[in-house]
Amino acid sequence: MGTRDEPEVIGRRVQRMRVERGLTQRQLAEPTYTPAYVSTLEAGRVRPSDEALKHIAARLGVDFEELATGRSARLVTDLRLRLTEAQRALATGEAEEATAQYTALLAESEEYGLVEEQATALLGLGECALATGDLELGREHFERAEACLADSPLPVRVPALRGRAVAHYLAGELRYAVYLLESTLDELNRSGLQDPDALLLLYASVIGPYMDMGAHARAAQAAEFALALAPRVGDPALVARMHRSVARTLLAEGRLAEADASLAKAAELYRQLQLRTELANCHWMRGYVYAQNNQLERAEDELKQAHTMLAAQHAALYSSQAAVELADVLRRRGKSEEAAELLHGVLGDLSPERGAVHSAGAHRLLGIIAEDARDTEAAEEHYVRALSLLERAGAAGDLADLCRLLGDLLRRTGRVEAALDAYRTGLGHRTAPGTTTLGPAPAQPPL
Repeated sequence: MGTRDEPEVIGRRVQRMRVERGLTQRQLAEPTYTPAYVSTLEAGRVRPSDEALKHIAARLGVDFEELATGRSARLVTDLRLRLTEAQRALATGEAEEATAQYTALLAESEEYGLVEEQATALLGLGECALATGDLELGREHFERAEACLADSPLPVRVPALRGRAVAHYLAGELRYAVYLLESTLDELNRSGLQDPDALLLLYASVIGPYMDMGAHARAAQAAEFALALAPRVGDPALVARMHRSVARTLLAEGRLAEADASLAKAAELYRQLQLRTELANCHWMRGYVYAQNNQLERAEDELKQAHTMLAAQHAALYSSQAAVELADVLRRRGKSEEAAELLHGVLGDLSPERGAVHSAGAHRLLGIIAEDARDTEAAEEHYVRALSLLERAGAAGDLADLCRLLGDLLRRTGRVEAALDAYRTGLGHRTAPGTTTLGPAPAQPPL
């Protein structure tokens, strides 16, 4: 609960409530206080003690919180109930509906000065913006949530920090995203604040940027850590629905503390439901590792599972990214037509501002498929488009490989000078596999 209002605000509130109830200052004061004291209090010339406010609240038939802050405990609990409703909408993929709910809740939280609830609404709005691809707006919401939580312990701030990092990642700013996630992980592990949920969120979120930077060893390690930390939950959506119904009943009966406890459980489960997106990323990572080891059938299974989980969450950007990896495996398994169909679908969902690395991946694969079909003109066109996308995003690992593919194609079609140029560009972008230009990998979590 927030701090109490200024004396003059409290004074006006006491006077309004007293008049509404038809009480005199004497009736409000007795037997403990004098009418003169109530008069001074109503004029805002005295800062009432907690005891005085409790006495007056009892005489007015309201709770202490409502008198001191202007908001009833019921109002706060009702706000929390509606926050879990918005969380449910977001967790089940109804981002537009969730946005409308969170926007209204943010305005109410601000009006009543409820900082914690403001932060929750801002986090929700940030996640909605990521889901709909409005990355700049998402980042602004996460920054505001961080500001609200500036005095909170690090695990409480992790969702806002992670949201900001993901917004940077999806905008193609890979190094900065990794820096944010790694430094937060290190701080958490160093401080001994062993918060499995916060760690799971961070390890799962850093996988995508690692992959795009060519730091595959780090990505594989982060995926295994995340899967080891993953909560063993049957169906969080069902349990959360039960807690929400219970909270409604308790609220109707005026049992606010118990309703609050039920809502906290529901909110926790909706968060775990959103973690499904993160866990889908871990299946995606496993699929990638199988693909690297040439276990293509297992890779296809894992990547299809990841793609299905992400599509069910309506995580359009992520499901497009997983689809590119899946298409690569399908092509290698001789299913080129299925792969090409998947990739053309992906290119409809992505843009240079939003998923540049994966757009490039789709063009690269379509180029390879075109080369296999002896369509060198289409292949070259796809490679050149992929190259310009990767140069903008600074994804060095992929650039070197793409320059080799383009060079080989140019050499085969007799354009030796152009081929040499492509190879030179590629050499300038080589990175050792499994590394980034950053410091050492984050410490292992306390499993």
